[in-house]
Amino acid sequence: MNKTHLVDDITGHRRMRRNRKADWVRRLTQENRLTVDDLIWPIFVVPGSNIVDPIPAMPGVNRLSLDKAVEAAKEAADLGIPALATFPNIEMELRDETGSHILEANNLINQVTAAIKKAVPNIGIITDVALDPFTSHGHDGILRDSEIVNDETVDQIVRAAVTQADAGADIIAPSDMMDGRVGAIRRGLDAAGHQSVGIMSYATKFASGFYGPYREAISTGGLLKGDKKSYYIDPANGTEAVRDAALDVEEGADMLMVKPGLPYLDICWRLKEEFGLPVYAYQVSGEYSQIKAAAANGWLDEERAMMETLLCFKRAGCDGILTYFAPAVARLLAK
Repeated sequence: MNKTHLVDDITGHRRMRRNRKADWVRRLTQENRLTVDDLIWPIFVVPGSNIVDPIPAMPGVNRLSLDKAVEAAKEAADLGIPALATFPNIEMELRDETGSHILEANNLINQVTAAIKKAVPNIGIITDVALDPFTSHGHDGILRDSEIVNDETVDQIVRAAVTQADAGADIIAPSDMMDGRVGAIRRGLDAAGHQSVGIMSYATKFASGFYGPYREAISTGGLLKGDKKSYYIDPANGTEAVRDAALDVEEGADMLMVKPGLPYLDICWRLKEEFGLPVYAYQVSGEYSQIKAAAANGWLDEERAMMETLLCFKRAGCDGILTYFAPAVARLLAK
């Protein structure tokens, strides 16, 4: 008795569901995997000691004083997380028009780097040289006559990059989107003897609505005059983003970052295909908080949404993800 079915004729006897029929075969055919090695944990640091200050717009995320940041680094290392990215929330009185405090060798970000490197030498430290945590106007560069001046900003962030490397930073990640910054930072680092310090370029940072909670975290939201559209990329422009990344590659970037993450998976894929460099997505504060908020309302399974979004970055060509979920994910994967 012939047991073929109409479906066998239609599909030419090919059935996609055969490789989905049981857990063992689904595991055997899985194309991408999320591991703890894919995680970079961004942390927020504040002056003082013994401070764990919850950020209301980012449930589960805290601003940490130096001692608590060191504890977080130890926790990250124990969980197997390869690297941390540090962001400072400094006192308002230290912020000025030019963000000059970023040049202080002993500023908060450099103190934190040195302290973590002393306590946990084997964890990677990624620091940002954008001026926004240090400016009184919340912009990433120096403001002159209502313009963010490119070249003067580049001069300053090169000096900042060298002081951050002096403090022990392993990777400089410039998020300011000034033209020529990657090449200038590379030359500055090399001239200072920091040939082994890498550059993870924020190659394509978009003028996005997803940064809101982050700006609360570093207290720049209320300061910002105008917007950042004159230096961040228009969310409508994919080809321009690839061109921007190409310049960073030519200037010596070791790694490329796409920010925000999930709305820009196409850019992750295009950069990986085009350049073959390690590519990272930043799952930004708004992406994190929307999952948290929906889960708090019972509208989403938080764990599932968290793991799915991170796995999707891998499928889109990313080698890793900067995510505030990092410790939770690491603990889950360890199970």
